[in-house]
Amino acid sequence: MLIKVRDVKKIYEVGIQKIEAVAGIDLEIDRNEYVAIMGPSGSGKSTFMNLLGCLDTPSAGDYWLNGKEVSNLSDDELARIRNREIGFVFQTFNLLPRATAAQNVELPLIYGGISADERRDRAAEVLESVGLTDRAKHRPNELSGGQRQRVAIARAMVNRPSIILADEPTGNLDSKTGIEIMSLFDTIHAAGNTIVMVTHEEHIADYAKRVIRLLDGKIEEDIRTD
Repeated sequence: MLIKVRDVKKIYEVGIQKIEAVAGIDLEIDRNEYVAIMGPSGSGKSTFMNLLGCLDTPSAGDYWLNGKEVSNLSDDELARIRNREIGFVFQTFNLLPRATAAQNVELPLIYGGISADERRDRAAEVLESVGLTDRAKHRPNELSGGQRQRVAIARAMVNRPSIILADEPTGNLDSKTGIEIMSLFDTIHAAGNTIVMVTHEEHIADYAKRVIRLLDGKIEEDIRTD
């Protein structure tokens, strides 16, 4: 069991009003699953993704990631968990504009205290795995949107995380490039990686082996599609 969530809630206070963005979710995700989380705007999917990614903590309930309870950790402890256990892929790529592709990929390793030689070797290895060896010294503005997302995926994989969280990974890409990126996710999953992806697009969710639909902060449907 990689992810275990029990009655997790997230409540925001806006003035005197309380908004329950996540309204009591129970969920388990095994290693090497490929899960898509869907739902209309306001369904809680982005909030829930932030909780899974340890970018936020639940207002109530319990969350175990890779056997460790992370519901009540401090910000510093959550940062260490994020760096060690989670690889993030964002819709907007989130690359440093003045850094090369290789330097962007190395960033999580710098935070992890990895030596310079090993950083270079591991960055080269993951850039090769996403087909970008010849673009290692290029900066983001010298890359296409699809190449930038490949750099972001390489960065997500470089720490060999337990789980890859992808938030609308094709949202800024044309349809042809989006298909190429989803094919890459298929390859990453086939290599044994766990992927959890938020998307609002049905044809993107079709790549996953399990689709979880949220409505009003709760799981409305949980279907295995393989």
